[in-house]
Amino acid sequence: MIVYLFIMLAVLAIASALAMIINKNVVNSALFLVLNMVSLAGIYLLLNAQFLAVIQILVYAGAIMVLFLFVIMLLNVEDEEKLFNKFRFKYLLAFFLGVAVVGQIFYSIAGVTNVLPEISANMAEIGTVEAVGDVLFTKYLLPFEMTAILLTAAVVGALMVAQYKIKKG
Repeated sequence: MIVYLFIMLAVLAIASALAMIINKNVVNSALFLVLNMVSLAGIYLLLNAQFLAVIQILVYAGAIMVLFLFVIMLLNVEDEEKLFNKFRFKYLLAFFLGVAVVGQIFYSIAGVTNVLPEISANMAEIGTVEAVGDVLFTKYLLPFEMTAILLTAAVVGALMVAQYKIKKG
């Protein structure tokens, strides 16, 4: 069952990546990128890396994609679409490179039949939230706190710069 779920998520990741590249509409491409990130999070869950899966959804599919869409909405997209119709050679080259990559993937799959690596008992506990939190708050507590202080100072500085008004005197 896990093998079939992995194959489904892998095909979804590859299809959404191809759709993201092929699509002419920039907003739709960004939404396909979100679908790709969600499928990667599913693959992380299959690998017993729950922390990475949650971070993939929250940080990349959430926060980073909001920034991407904000920048896309601010840009002038009509000039980009005119540029898309001019260059035909790079699309032909990209197609042949894609065929080569798919050929390599099929060659790799054909070389290995019904062999999946066994996950050891130690590996099943490394990607959990408890394991990451244990290491973060024991071994790496000082760098974690220093990063928190640095980010807080950066946010306060950005707010001060944004609210600064020059007085006319």
